[in-house]
Amino acid sequence: MDDSRSNRVRVLGLIVIIAGVIFVVAGVATYVTVSSTLADQKITVSDDADAFAGATVDQPWEAYAQANVIGKHANEIAGGATYAELPQDDPNRQTVMDASFLQASLFTSVVAFGVAAMAAVLGILLGLIGWALRGVARPD
Repeated sequence: MDDSRSNRVRVLGLIVIIAGVIFVVAGVATYVTVSSTLADQKITVSDDADAFAGATVDQPWEAYAQANVIGKHANEIAGGATYAELPQDDPNRQTVMDASFLQASLFTSVVAFGVAAMAAVLGILLGLIGWALRGVARPD
């Protein structure tokens, strides 16, 4: 590999490493922020959850468990109907709507955790690719 091409590959490798570091930092920061924000809400997984009963919701698996319990409770209150299926004069309609909103919010946090983890893993992969590029471009 000529020196000019080698230098370009080394610079590209450095750029990819820097992008990787940015992705890792952003992923970890996002994960911590979502976890902290959920913890601030002081949500506890219901005792009748399939898993994590009594745990404070600050991780994706706990948010998922609590969202499922909320969905189960709303389903029981509405007799199996969704918010949209309930008549407008049904006294349970507001409760089912609130449950739907809370469930969706918890599922959104699960997605945010997943995106944060994916960004961090992608950052690690970019760092390794950049490191490999720089290694290939070493002059002999």
